[in-house]
Amino acid sequence: MNHARLAQSNELSGFIRSLQEPRTPYISPKRLSQALGVKLANLARLAGVHRNTLRDPSSERLQGRMREMVKVIWAATERTGAVDKAIYWYRNEPIADYGHRTAAELVADGQVEAVLIFIRDLENGARG
Repeated sequence: MNHARLAQSNELSGFIRSLQEPRTPYISPKRLSQALGVKLANLARLAGVHRNTLRDPSSERLQGRMREMVKVIWAATERTGAVDKAIYWYRNEPIADYGHRTAAELVADGQVEAVLIFIRDLENGARG
């Protein structure tokens, strides 16, 4: 593994660890909202759950939706080379093929696989 890939892998691992709810096997809604640069109330919208769902970090629905968000950010990091660039892309870059909606908007609507396919296509040179 070359130096750049190793550094990226370490950055991704650190990012994932930074999201863990202390002393639990769960992603922390608070930590994920901080990583994304959004208020906790907005995280519920981005995760496609009701804001009251955030009160129970162990909620399987919430954890599943946050895992989907992290999965897309992970894939985008592999494409962009850095977590901060991937988060910026996730939140801000419109995707023309999907009505100029962002990856975050698409994931909130449950279109995770479409976003992952788009990222895979970019990696294969099919778009962009």
